[in-house]
Amino acid sequence: MHNLFKVLVCACLVVTCHLSPFTLNAQITHSNQGQVDKTADALMKKAAGKFGNVSFSVTATVLDSKKKETLRQSAQVLYCKGHYRVTVADQEIICDGTTVWQWNKSAKEVVVNNMSNDDMNLFNPARLLASYDKNFRAKYIRTDDDGTAVVDLQPRSARSFHKIRLFMVEKSGLLRRMEVHKFDSGREVYDISNFKNAGTSASQFTFDAAKHPGVEVIDMR
Repeated sequence: MHNLFKVLVCACLVVTCHLSPFTLNAQITHSNQGQVDKTADALMKKAAGKFGNVSFSVTATVLDSKKKETLRQSAQVLYCKGHYRVTVADQEIICDGTTVWQWNKSAKEVVVNNMSNDDMNLFNPARLLASYDKNFRAKYIRTDDDGTAVVDLQPRSARSFHKIRLFMVEKSGLLRRMEVHKFDSGREVYDISNFKNAGTSASQFTFDAAKHPGVEVIDMR
């Protein structure tokens, strides 16, 4: 995980929701990856389909075990077909689908890495949704009175957390919120807003060192 996300420490957040009397029922089938919750899978595919050529905002909030906020950080995300650009304060994370550039503007340096299938860039939920079935098992939990569907993603391999809980609009598939649940009951919460279609170009998803003289490029590939 990139250094930017290592600052997201353990958190705790209690969320109360009212259950709808008209909730969906989870339908379970089996595949070579084990049990598949067809209801959750359909919701996940609907949500992933919303991330075509879009821009959106993400606000990450971390609270400690006493429910005290310890960190709040906002990011702007541009996403298109597996390519993304995440802007957080004076840093940018840029990906062309193969290479990842982490640009620290204040330090005047860029760290270059190959993109890994294990990268957990939670400021970019589009990437999580696009490949969720490779790393997680999805489980349908409920649908609330306001039409919000709740789905849990449980890791297939060891992680620093035991689940990611997603809140999405059931009818449209629009993702509104993610909660990362840690083993010590800590949580990281990601609220998604200002979701809209956006025009993009290939140049927005690469870092051109020639256009940024004085910036040190550290190639870790």
